[in-house]
Amino acid sequence: MAATVQLARTHLMLLLLFLILQLVSGFILDSDDYRRRVSLELNPGLNSSVPPGVSLLHIQARGASDTLHFLFCSLGAPTLLLVHTNSTSSSVKVDWPQFLSKNDSGSLQVEPKSSMLYSSALVFTRLWEYEDVNNTADPQNMPSSSFFPPYELQSFTWGDLNKTLNSTTRTAQLCGGDGNSSFSNGSLCLAISAFESVGRDHIWPRLLHNANSSQVHVWLKGVTARSNYSRFSLELQTVGSRELPSRVDVVRSIDDEYTPSIFQVSEWVSSPVNSTSPVLGYSQWKPVAYRTVAHNLEGATPCRHSSPQPMAELPPSGLVKAYFGNGYQTSGLNITFGIAGDPFYGVTNYLSWTVLVGLGSPPIDSFSPLVIVIMAVGLGTPMVLILLGGVCVCIRKRQAEPLAYEPIN
Repeated sequence: MAATVQLARTHLMLLLLFLILQLVSGFILDSDDYRRRVSLELNPGLNSSVPPGVSLLHIQARGASDTLHFLFCSLGAPTLLLVHTNSTSSSVKVDWPQFLSKNDSGSLQVEPKSSMLYSSALVFTRLWEYEDVNNTADPQNMPSSSFFPPYELQSFTWGDLNKTLNSTTRTAQLCGGDGNSSFSNGSLCLAISAFESVGRDHIWPRLLHNANSSQVHVWLKGVTARSNYSRFSLELQTVGSRELPSRVDVVRSIDDEYTPSIFQVSEWVSSPVNSTSPVLGYSQWKPVAYRTVAHNLEGATPCRHSSPQPMAELPPSGLVKAYFGNGYQTSGLNITFGIAGDPFYGVTNYLSWTVLVGLGSPPIDSFSPLVIVIMAVGLGTPMVLILLGGVCVCIRKRQAEPLAYEPIN
């Protein structure tokens, strides 16, 4: 009987192992494995030098039957433009004299025009600083006297992207300041990353990216606060078709594996009104910022967004004015860093936040294969024990049953 029980136990354990392997392999095979060929080009088509502080980075991501063009520019307010075409040979054309004048719509085009499927832009327009004397971290309910004059990012002097461009890692970094004493020992930086396939950054918040997205990491470092009670908000504006109004969705999750203590993600999406059509483009972030260079739990601070509001005119971006014409709309919102009771900016003189910009529906977080295995083992082991116990009981009962006929001694 012992041999029979052992055989049953072995069969059940093998069955459990098979089910776990099937579950994990199915998860891996169903993951987004789409890849693009990514190349970076600075100031496309320019044969001379540009004015100091002006850079135009063209990131080209070619797929099997389409192309994504990401353009990151420091002419005016820093801007990330996304253009999707149905051609693998589409290209960017820039009329540089007109482009640098910032007054001519159409000085930057993606050709052929007939290949264009979708376009949108995310513009970093202002950095707001306010005095939070009552430690409420609620700028929307503060008097205007609590706000310092905003830092207009269109007026910043920006560094040369060429000095930080890395074609191997597909990254570039833009840092600048407004030239006053507050920025004498500090700067505002934006680092852009492009991706060939699905993955995550190595530092928190570790947003899930794919081949249809790029990421901008924003940080404020060493800037002198104008008050001992200073907090900051970052103003963003998005530009897109009037037929694709934007909204912010907050998606909740039960998993904080990649960003501990954060169980939701905010998605600023563009989609048709009253339509079942999918989302065409997005900006995605987790509601967390970091007050220390080492992104860890101790330095994490929540952030909040305001509701998107329509803007009367296009943002002060040279790239937006060069590409977009009539028929486009602008909306804006603020990302506010910190909550009531959190340390003020001057404690660390550092603040960072990350946003993902991409085509189509935003990536959806899911459990990693390791977590799935742990869950499968944790849930499967009790089931195996129950089944094994049932088998043992049945075997013992069968062995103990008397035969139908017993001889009389």
